[in-house]
Amino acid sequence: MHGKRSGYDWRFGFGRPCLDLVATGTGTSGTCELLDGPERLADWLLATGLVPSGTHLGAVDDNWVVRFRQLRTGVDRLLTAELGEGRGSEEALDALERVNALAAAPPPGFRAVRGRGGTLIRTLSGDPECGALLAAVARDAVDLLTDPVARAGLRRCEADNCRRLYLDTSRGYRRRWCSSEACGNRERLARHRRRAATAATAAVTAVTVATDADPA
Repeated sequence: MHGKRSGYDWRFGFGRPCLDLVATGTGTSGTCELLDGPERLADWLLATGLVPSGTHLGAVDDNWVVRFRQLRTGVDRLLTAELGEGRGSEEALDALERVNALAAAPPPGFRAVRGRGGTLIRTLSGDPECGALLAAVARDAVDLLTDPVARAGLRRCEADNCRRLYLDTSRGYRRRWCSSEACGNRERLARHRRRAATAATAAVTAVTVATDADPA
């Protein structure tokens, strides 16, 4: 679910809000730090749809950023462990406790109000709170980890320069990349270039061999 149109180049489509959060970081699954300040975090919360479009997020500060990064690290470690990469490690066990503790808090409350033209729109029932929004993402991670069907689709992107996690919901579980448009296109282009380079090398070798074999 996505909220307002964002001024930042966010990537979604990983399958769950908790995976979208993990993809913003520099940990096991991320590639660079995208939550580098309160403004970015507020924009991300709106872009994901965790808060309704138009919600005032003036309360978001550096403390929110730290807490969301901490949750991101915990979810990343849990999902990485679920893929068999250190499931019984002390880090994974600590991460499980932290995520469970955050998930136990009440998530944001919503209500329907009349917008312009009389159409019902969704709003928060109170001021946005960091703990409630953390709870929403943590609960999503718990749902994913405890749902055998969803958990079976957890994958890590096979692109050379990507370690992001995503849910494979394709028929036959044949999806290989977190994004066909991004990582998939890059990998296909790289394969094409490798084949072209191999063909060019083979052609040069064939000419060289033919020349060397020519008695003239």
